[in-house]
Amino acid sequence: MNQMRGFPPDMTSGGDRLDEHTTEPDHDESTESVPAEPDSVPAEVEAVAEEEPDVGFTLADDEPEPDDPTERARKIMHQVARDLASLAPPDWQRLHAAFALTVLEHSSLAVFSGDTIEPVQVTPPQEIVDLVWEHRTLSAELGDGPWWRLVLSLSRAGEIDVDYDYGDEPFPDEHLLAQDSYRADLAAFPRRSVPVWLAAYVAHDDKQIRAPRAAAAQELADRRRGLRADDSDVGLPPLPLMVARWAVLSAAFVAVGSEVGPRSLPSLNWFEGSRRSGSSLYLLPGNRAVLSGGVWNAPELAAAYAEGEPPLGLYAGAPSWVSAQVLNHRAAGGMLSFCYWWSNGRWYHGDSPDADAIAAAVPGFWSAETVARIVTDLLGDRASEHQRAGAAVLVEAAQAGVVTRDTVVEVFDDAELFDADAAYFQLTMAGVTARTPDPMPRADAVAMVRAHLMETAADPELYPLDQLHADRIDVGWMVFVPVLPGEIAVGRATFYVADDGVLHRSSSAVAPEVFAAEFAESFYERHRSVISS
Repeated sequence: MNQMRGFPPDMTSGGDRLDEHTTEPDHDESTESVPAEPDSVPAEVEAVAEEEPDVGFTLADDEPEPDDPTERARKIMHQVARDLASLAPPDWQRLHAAFALTVLEHSSLAVFSGDTIEPVQVTPPQEIVDLVWEHRTLSAELGDGPWWRLVLSLSRAGEIDVDYDYGDEPFPDEHLLAQDSYRADLAAFPRRSVPVWLAAYVAHDDKQIRAPRAAAAQELADRRRGLRADDSDVGLPPLPLMVARWAVLSAAFVAVGSEVGPRSLPSLNWFEGSRRSGSSLYLLPGNRAVLSGGVWNAPELAAAYAEGEPPLGLYAGAPSWVSAQVLNHRAAGGMLSFCYWWSNGRWYHGDSPDADAIAAAVPGFWSAETVARIVTDLLGDRASEHQRAGAAVLVEAAQAGVVTRDTVVEVFDDAELFDADAAYFQLTMAGVTARTPDPMPRADAVAMVRAHLMETAADPELYPLDQLHADRIDVGWMVFVPVLPGEIAVGRATFYVADDGVLHRSSSAVAPEVFAAEFAESFYERHRSVISS
């Protein structure tokens, strides 16, 4: 979670603190612990204690309203916890509730769980939301604007943790409200500073969206001005190596069962980091590609949104095919901080930084050694020397485009710990695996022989093109002109077309079974590394 502001730590002295609290896993956290009330229960509530949820504390309804804002906030949170607990199902043990609020709208959800029950989701009623809203308004008096998100964790024993989120890091998608809501909230509660990501969210005005028509117009305008893209070395690996290394990292993260990390698909690779930065790599026909993404707290974004600097010229000199369809989704929110495109065997860019500034938003594809080290780190401390050596071989094979399933199994050899098939599939999607050709259709084999006979000006009496016949053999086709009854074919050739398109010519004097064996052996030798897997 983000930094807690406004409420001093000593606002809740005494009581116990919940040691383990439920928060967003990708965020840094600082929490405020709201302790349980003392064991003594006010007399006026003892009579109904048995009818109320066991949350480890009670509150008297007629307690005087405290003058101290922190005490008032404390009382509100106890009441929120008490009211939420009244909604609990039987046998609950833990409650996790989250509230996202602005002056215009809110999103809230409570989840009850326990060792003997399935999680139960409950939408807090308006009465509870009103209490939370009162707490938020109170928080505005104690700092630079109120919090935007509040997360409350409660145990059945009455231990409470309350986290206040002021947007120091981007909100989870499920807690992100509409842009107009934040605009209205900032108008109602002016702040000295606004987080860069939120400033971009409410004020980007689609400046980074580059529709195809706009891309074509900008390309023409750049040409007329003589503006060319920068092709200086920014430290990115060449595209073929980037794709291969990205695929290996994707395979490794999938193999160990990680739900995060890089992934590979045909023509698309993407990465979402644990700190809300990420990128995508789109592959286009003609050996072209676009790598774009965003470091969520990039200084370039801060300058553009918080300091009033001109917007980033990420597309300066870019060709028209660098357009919205192949840009990272962050462009739609104004959070794109880099864009590079690959063409003519080089990386080009506009006002994008060198590669060392984007490390948080891309996989560790910087070198083969870096990739191999990440793979072995994912294997854990018990990785064997054999696996470590296999990781280096896997990277080399991917860069050469000859990965086999055996190459993957050498690294991820324990079927109970690793999913080698899912890993191999990632590499297949990236096109870095070796494979045997698919069986060639009969018509294609006949067409190849017909074209060969025409190119070599073969005697049409011996090889009438309309009479060519093909029989399937182990790894291809035997193509020939059938001998008619009573006819003796002397010197007429038989053609063998392999599934990989290699054509062999044999004399009719050589027994077909003899030549077919040699033909198959030659095919297997060409594809030995794949077939052996």
